[in-house]
Amino acid sequence: MTVVLLILSVITGVFLGKHFGKKEKLAKNLLILSAGFLITICLNEVFPQVYNSEAGSSLGIFVIAGVLLQMILEALTKGFEHGHFHHHNEHNILPVALMVGLFIHAFIEGIPLANEKEHLSPYLLGIVFHNLPISFILGAFLFNRKNESKTSPYPSLLIVALFALASPMGMLLGNYFNPDLQPYFLAIVGGIFLHISSVIIFESNKNHNIDWVKIGLVIIGVSLALIMHLFHHHPAAGHSH
Repeated sequence: MTVVLLILSVITGVFLGKHFGKKEKLAKNLLILSAGFLITICLNEVFPQVYNSEAGSSLGIFVIAGVLLQMILEALTKGFEHGHFHHHNEHNILPVALMVGLFIHAFIEGIPLANEKEHLSPYLLGIVFHNLPISFILGAFLFNRKNESKTSPYPSLLIVALFALASPMGMLLGNYFNPDLQPYFLAIVGGIFLHISSVIIFESNKNHNIDWVKIGLVIIGVSLALIMHLFHHHPAAGHSH
């Protein structure tokens, strides 16, 4: 179930991006909605799980490491994760760099899934919800390039396949780690989530005007995550995964 959801979220997003990729506003709105969802999952689910663990008091450095890691990965992806794709073309971003950056990003997110007890955990759904807009942008970029018709589609399909399989591969590797390391991996991913979602939400609006649509989308994303938070089982405080 977990692997199917992860792969399906990428394929669905890429399909939508391929056919609706010219609708940049739609991609931006999906990103904003997912950012509200993701930051709520991060603060209400991931961080409590991290800081309720036995190693909680020493894990802040791993959260910071996640933030810094995401900043480094964005040097490769050029900000795909938060919608900076309108100025990208095949001359200023190499598909290999994009593939490496997105793969590492998704692979690390997949590692904590190995120790998730629920089939539809908020953490998993956070990744799925996050994958959709990124995959939308990826599909729009890969399959709507000006010279796409002159080049083989296989490199593009390879990038999509690697991105779709990255989190499942991370989850597979996570099965070989000591479960006591779960809070450390969650802390790193929490830093990644925090950076991505906060950049999307707090990026300056044009002329610094209030963007009511953006605020509304964030509220919807937050509300969806809060509803999920209220209706799923939470482990007792102090429980270590």
